[in-house]
Amino acid sequence: MSGRARVRARGIARSPSALEVGCPQSSQWPTSVDPSNNEALSNCGFVGTSGISQQYKDNISSDDAGCTFMERGGKIRRDFLDLGVCTREKLTHVRDCKTGSSGIPVKLVTNLFSLDLPQDWQLYQYHVTYTPHLESRRMRIALLYSHRELSNKAKAFDGVILFLSQKLEEKVTELSSETQRGETVKMTVTLTRELPASSPVCLQVFSIIFRKILKKLSMYQIGRNFYKPSEPVEIPQHNLSLWPGFTISVSQFESRLLFSADVSYKILRNETVLEFMTALCHQTGMSGFTQTCEKQLIGFIVLTRYNNKTYRIDDIDWSVKPTHTFQKRDGTEITYVDYYKQQYDITLSDLNQPMLVSLLKSKRNDNAEPQMAHLIPELCFLTGLSSRVTSDFQLMKVVAEEMRLSPLGRQQRLARLADDIHRNKDARFELETWGLHFGCQMSLTGRVVPSEKILMQDHICQPASAADWSKDMRTWKILSTQPLNNWLIICGDRAENVTEYFLSCLRRVGNSMGFKVDCPKIIKVQETPAAFLSAIQKHFDPDVQLVMCILPSNQQNYYDSIKKYLSSDCPVPSQCVLVRTLNKQGMMMNVATKIAMQMTCKLGGELWAVEIPLKSLMVVGIDVCKDAFNKGMVVVGFVASINPRITRWFSRCILQKTTTDVADCLKVFMIGALNRWHKHNHSLPARVIVYRDGVGDGQLKTLVEYEVPQLLSSVTEASSNVSSKLSVIVVRKRCMQRFFTEVNRTVQNPPLGTVVDSEATRPECYDFYLISQATCRGTVNPTYYNVIYDDNGLKPDHMQRLTFKLCHLYYNWPGLISIPAPCQYAHKLTFLVAQSIHKEPSLELANSLFYL
Repeated sequence: MSGRARVRARGIARSPSALEVGCPQSSQWPTSVDPSNNEALSNCGFVGTSGISQQYKDNISSDDAGCTFMERGGKIRRDFLDLGVCTREKLTHVRDCKTGSSGIPVKLVTNLFSLDLPQDWQLYQYHVTYTPHLESRRMRIALLYSHRELSNKAKAFDGVILFLSQKLEEKVTELSSETQRGETVKMTVTLTRELPASSPVCLQVFSIIFRKILKKLSMYQIGRNFYKPSEPVEIPQHNLSLWPGFTISVSQFESRLLFSADVSYKILRNETVLEFMTALCHQTGMSGFTQTCEKQLIGFIVLTRYNNKTYRIDDIDWSVKPTHTFQKRDGTEITYVDYYKQQYDITLSDLNQPMLVSLLKSKRNDNAEPQMAHLIPELCFLTGLSSRVTSDFQLMKVVAEEMRLSPLGRQQRLARLADDIHRNKDARFELETWGLHFGCQMSLTGRVVPSEKILMQDHICQPASAADWSKDMRTWKILSTQPLNNWLIICGDRAENVTEYFLSCLRRVGNSMGFKVDCPKIIKVQETPAAFLSAIQKHFDPDVQLVMCILPSNQQNYYDSIKKYLSSDCPVPSQCVLVRTLNKQGMMMNVATKIAMQMTCKLGGELWAVEIPLKSLMVVGIDVCKDAFNKGMVVVGFVASINPRITRWFSRCILQKTTTDVADCLKVFMIGALNRWHKHNHSLPARVIVYRDGVGDGQLKTLVEYEVPQLLSSVTEASSNVSSKLSVIVVRKRCMQRFFTEVNRTVQNPPLGTVVDSEATRPECYDFYLISQATCRGTVNPTYYNVIYDDNGLKPDHMQRLTFKLCHLYYNWPGLISIPAPCQYAHKLTFLVAQSIHKEPSLELANSLFYL
């Protein structure tokens, strides 16, 4: 189950005997549960209190009972696993210093806050056993916390593993308590580890401490983030609400422990699942309604506002109604109607609505059978935005205006959070008990590297805007292109006039760019996907260079069928354009320029270049994307440059069965790219630099141990003499860190080309941040680069400058982008295959950017 769908629900029991009335025992689903089962609640991260005496209630924090620090086997959360991967110590040229020196220094404010500890601070880890063994996790916590030996100590306990900031007198401590029934329980507390503050386990405990603090600030945890439902941003015209909140983490940076926070929003629809189902029924009719409803809803994340928890819809149980009963833990039966009335004072209005089914995986055991929760559609609110909604430009514009905070707005939110933590008595007490001191917002010094010149065919361009040279594209000739002599246009009957006007604009634009466009063969068809495909099959011949389809609508089946046929079955570059795009008055020259650039690339042309000092360099981009139809398949995209100017590309893609986003086909891809380089340049590249995108939490070690050896093996085997030197860099577009510049007592986005390689980086990594994009509104997001392998031995300055140069070479946008061009090409390729083609594209297209 995905991170967003981590669910901790009232209404789940662990007892396999808690069968639900109205649900056949032969059902494909696991056993349903008792919503009042407190043991189930604590196992899912929530605490009930019935059955526990008041003296225990007073000694236990619901936060402690709801937090699982590690699995029983000592398993660390995925996002902390990467902290244990130390790659810098193997890179001798940056072992002592990984910072660059070129560029103009710039003072930056960050979203990092100092977190100070006493010099000799340690965390003590204990293992706790019970005799006799207690199944109830909450009871185990309550019994342990009732002892005076622990009453005044900072502690965190998940029922098995206990963490203390102060060491107990004995290595093994024996304690005993009595349950309500008078049974004596012996507890053995054994010291197992003494951990320094930099330990990944300590960092996980610190994060849990701050999660407690945010709860004390009246925030609710949804997934990994915290939100304030009491301060919603309403968008009534679109029936949406935005809950403001934060994403947080605690990590060890270069020289100190730092707390980081960034603003986050949760998008909620003010529409219940029941309302959605009712509207869908009116729209589709009863015939086929259940199938359509399941197709629309399964996989969606919903929120139940009575407890502010999220769930993933895994199925819809049409056989169970709110009037059905389920068996509670005490053996009594109760209807869903009565349960919600008694528990939450909620009266259900529709007694015939079906039940939503959510499978809840145990947080403590990955192999445990999922528990099933039944949810009431009337009480579930849809979250996120559907594809239909995201295609609504006006709606997305309104949402973006609310969520896209300016640097000043973001800084004010962060300052308010820090002030709330300092002012809140409970938050201060929690920090002081653990010996933590929450400090001020951190500033640091970055560097701004020089801007790049854009090399055209007969002109060196210094764009007026360093981030955008689109105006220059219609003024100067591109580097090289193939004339378009033989091509087809397939369009509907109603698109004839707009097609003629578009062609005239395309020829004018192409002439100024140096791209010769002859008259195409225009074929008019009925406006159906089958008619477009049939026309392509009928009129295509081997001499056709490109097929353009002018589509009447953005229905996915038009695009998918055309791309699948022309990318795999009958390989030829294709261009799909919407009629409504060609109807934009006053924008046709801009549209024609964009399309001319794409068509040039698909024919193997080169648009522009930047100066690359390294003369025999191949750069590679790798990305991974899950297939939209088959969730057990991932698409691996591999794009490599095949000329020294880094303007021509070799692209490969494959679908592989895997449960992780790790590629196992890189050796074949790399050997193919090296052979293609040799064919064009009559030698192998002296250097190969690989940018690996699409890396999830906890996968860094797998990349180092599995993917890097594949790449190393391929470059070694490619030559019997001296092999190419290899560097591998992990790219993360979504990082939490933010940087601002202070100008005239306010904050702004940093300049283009800002590099941060100290203080906000990690000591065990050869890493840096780079800001390679500009934004007119909102806060710019830096990209994080982590060099995990480096035989090239380039100086940090050179590696950072090269990365910045590569952000200029994405031909689908005449401007800077946030990641190196080969990564973005690999992303475009994998996205096309994962969403539309669902099979490997033909090798005949490997030398062109056919996927732009």
